Amino acid sequence: MSPAITIILALVAVVVIVMAIKGFMIVQQAEVVVVERLGRYHRLLHSGVNILWPFFDRPRKIQWRYSLTDIGGNHIVRKVEVERIDLRETVYEFPKQNVITKDNVTIIIDVLLYFQVSDPVKAVYEIANLPDAIEKLTQTTLRNVIGALDLDQTLTSRDTINTKLRAILDEATEKWGIKANRVELQEISPPAEIKDAMEKQMRAERSRRAVILEAEGQKTAAILVAEGERESQITRAEGDKKSAILRAEGNAESRLKLADAEAKSIRMVTETIKDSKGDPATYLIAIKYIDALKEMVSGKDNKVVYVPYEASGVLGSIGMIKEMFQVKK
Repeated sequence: MSPAITIILALVAVVVIVMAIKGFMIVQQAEVVVVERLGRYHRLLHSGVNILWPFFDRPRKIQWRYSLTDIGGNHIVRKVEVERIDLRETVYEFPKQNVITKDNVTIIIDVLLYFQVSDPVKAVYEIANLPDAIEKLTQTTLRNVIGALDLDQTLTSRDTINTKLRAILDEATEKWGIKANRVELQEISPPAEIKDAMEKQMRAERSRRAVILEAEGQKTAAILVAEGERESQITRAEGDKKSAILRAEGNAESRLKLADAEAKSIRMVTETIKDSKGDPATYLIAIKYIDALKEMVSGKDNKVVYVPYEASGVLGSIGMIKEMFQVKK
């Protein structure tokens, strides 16, 4: 074999080896590669083994951004060109920026953006510098949203701000093949004098609430004491009422029983006197006179003994009682 043929065969072998090496590309999971053939878009390479035509097919590079932290804890942002587009959700942490609220207060806001590449072809051909475009769009959108709110609304409406930012960014980045999933306000820092004023306002508000709570507690306690006294008086009055009713009922029942017993006694005496052929009226009058005399002389200071009017009639009645008992015997 001539030396020329040997050289040609060697060159062919080298070309074949180079084409074999460059013609195979392994793409990782959740990654894609945009391939151009002779300067025009050709196809997407998905995860797995892919075959290319060397010198004809070439991966198109895209600008990408990585956030790193050095040994000293400093935040470092690196921008590089990559061939493989990551389809996973990516977070961009932007530098802190000054934003003016509706009431002309300058605050410092730190923003995080979570996004995902939904269309790699648009992300390559619709925007020249994707990381810078996302950063500038987020900053301008944040200024517009915060500029429509005052300081108190900005500090208390993070969820509302996040929702508005996500909706605006999602609509604006759809043309670039980007899906904005979440926007988070990592930190909101008002100026020092505003912080002092807010702390004073917070202390005053807490003092006011403490006074109000104490007053409400005293009011509630007074109401409870009054209600307790009222219920106690009502209960006491009801008890007195029931007690009076029971005493009245007892007295009435006692009087009825005494009257009943006295009536029975009078009937028995009357029947006895009639049997002895005496006058029951005379007997009863004599008994009443004797009771009256007992009451007259029952006091300890009574020292005068006198005979009432018609005492002879009373003595006559007593004599009749004596005869009645003799007849009975």
